[in-house]
Amino acid sequence: MARPVTSAGERRGAVRVVVTGIGMVTPVGNDVESSWSGLLAGRSGGGPITHFEAGPDFDVRFACEVKGFQPEQVMDRKEVRRTDRFAQFAIVASEQAVRASGLVEEPNALDRDRVGVLIGSGIGGIATFEEQARVMVERGPKRISPFFVPMFIPDIAAGHVSMRYGFRGPNFATVSACASSAHAVGEAMRLIQHGDADVMIAGGAEASITPLTIAGFANMKALSVRNESPETASRPFDATRDGFVLGEGAATLVLESLEHARARGARILAEVAGFGQSADAYHLTAPAPEGAGAQLAMRRALADAGVEPADVQYINAHGTSTPMNDLNETLAIKAVFGADARRLVVGSTKSMTGHQLGAAGAVEAAICTLVVREGKIPPTINFQEQDPACDLDYAHNRRVEREVRVALTNSFGFGGHNVTLAIAAFRE
Repeated sequence: MARPVTSAGERRGAVRVVVTGIGMVTPVGNDVESSWSGLLAGRSGGGPITHFEAGPDFDVRFACEVKGFQPEQVMDRKEVRRTDRFAQFAIVASEQAVRASGLVEEPNALDRDRVGVLIGSGIGGIATFEEQARVMVERGPKRISPFFVPMFIPDIAAGHVSMRYGFRGPNFATVSACASSAHAVGEAMRLIQHGDADVMIAGGAEASITPLTIAGFANMKALSVRNESPETASRPFDATRDGFVLGEGAATLVLESLEHARARGARILAEVAGFGQSADAYHLTAPAPEGAGAQLAMRRALADAGVEPADVQYINAHGTSTPMNDLNETLAIKAVFGADARRLVVGSTKSMTGHQLGAAGAVEAAICTLVVREGKIPPTINFQEQDPACDLDYAHNRRVEREVRVALTNSFGFGGHNVTLAIAAFRE
């Protein structure tokens, strides 16, 4: 019989932090329901780039774009014109999460001074930056938009969400490349545990499928170049992987202290049980050998959650589909979990969403919330050839149904930033 999981709150008397709402905008769906059904069905979000004309001068001409996005369903037209796409994603995802949580259904009962917003982004409003840079070169400084700065700065998404609902608690952004929104969720958890807030809207947003970003990542040889088959280009842990596929989107989670959630009768989806972070201190872009920094982040998350490796059933891997990341993450998991690594499902939903950079950690934390709640693990699609060095169970080309009491999600960023979150099924 599996032993019950001891939460971090029970283990050390800390405040327990639970998830009461989630919102998602992804390349496979513009809300939680459509994103989740798309992931479970193994639907690829890859396709030719439509955001700009990616001609033959571009070595990479495909990405995982969000499709049919209509911010006007949530925002007025003036607000849409004055916000970058990344902030629009964050606002729409936050609206979904806040509504799902029931947080503002009784406005007089909510202490808005105790509700904060923490939304990370690796790049911020890069599309706005590129557009205004062209204006500067072609038309001169007098023609720069007065909204340029508040449209491109990465923290503006959190600012918009706080103003939308009047949330006056802690409000800022985390920027740590592809670990940005995992840091946001973990730091939001800490703010609640330390008594700085009762509720945090935490997540991340990214909209970086632009000429400059595609060219930059392509020239550093980070992207897949399978222009002829964009739907199958993201193939984490496969022997033929050749780079990641750039994605975009957002996710936010409503985090609350258990006491606050119970007091208002909220529906509890899962518990954020552990947060581990580390630095590789090794290289600008390459992971440390054998995933040394990743090992440290996973060990710290397990310790913070008060669980053993044997208590974990699923890892949503960083799993970018790059040769070095997938190998070193596999080695790190083996080092941390030992013999238990063989019974884990180690999946990568980036095979479908692409790599959403600063939004990835929050999207994957939301996915883990759904996994522990429903006992369904999305497949890792596009498997074609076994890599002898990547020999764990990656749920290649198959959905898995099993009880998941604890899930980990890994996020690693350029600069050597590593974050692991432990998401646990809620137990009274």
